[in-house]
Amino acid sequence: MTKLSRSKIELLFECSRCFWLYAGKGIARPFGAPYTINNAVDFLLKKEFDEHRNNGTAHYLIVREGIDAIPFMHEDIDKWRHNFTGIQYHDKETDFLIFGAVDDVWVDSKGNLIVVDYKASGAKEGELYDSYKRQMEIYQWILRKNGFKVLNRGYFVYCRVNKDNGFAHGNLSFDIKVQPYDGDDSWVDAKIIEAKKILDSDLPEPSDSC
Repeated sequence: MTKLSRSKIELLFECSRCFWLYAGKGIARPFGAPYTINNAVDFLLKKEFDEHRNNGTAHYLIVREGIDAIPFMHEDIDKWRHNFTGIQYHDKETDFLIFGAVDDVWVDSKGNLIVVDYKASGAKEGELYDSYKRQMEIYQWILRKNGFKVLNRGYFVYCRVNKDNGFAHGNLSFDIKVQPYDGDDSWVDAKIIEAKKILDSDLPEPSDSC
């Protein structure tokens, strides 16, 4: 069985050779500097939402946006959010263990799950890059493969640095925006089959932009 992470699948959209080297041979691209501020924002948001998860109540951002949801309580929620385990699905046709670490999962009053992704940004408006969209769609796909009812609509929680206030009294403030996105995971199955074909082949040519 071959482990295939969400980030490795994303490489297929950039360069088949890089995917082959990383997923097949464990040779990764050079890693950039860690996003320590992003990690801190993730930690703080998870801590806040976990308080409401434990209490079965809606976070103030959910209330503010008028969303029918509360944080989803599940025995594996911490496993789902851990980088090295994540939400998993074993695809028997390809023998891939497909996984990805979701930031959060909410649930509505009808029992439908909602995928949520946290983003920290210095940009004035949160931009939904194609890679962000695919990231959410893979999580939706994996949850569905595990038998959960999942809404197409997910949410990006954007924490944007408030540059207008500067470092007021040594504190840096953030504005928080909840941005909806209606996912479509219909591309995932074909991409997994493509991944299998590439890994079973010889070293591919690099993409023109790589």
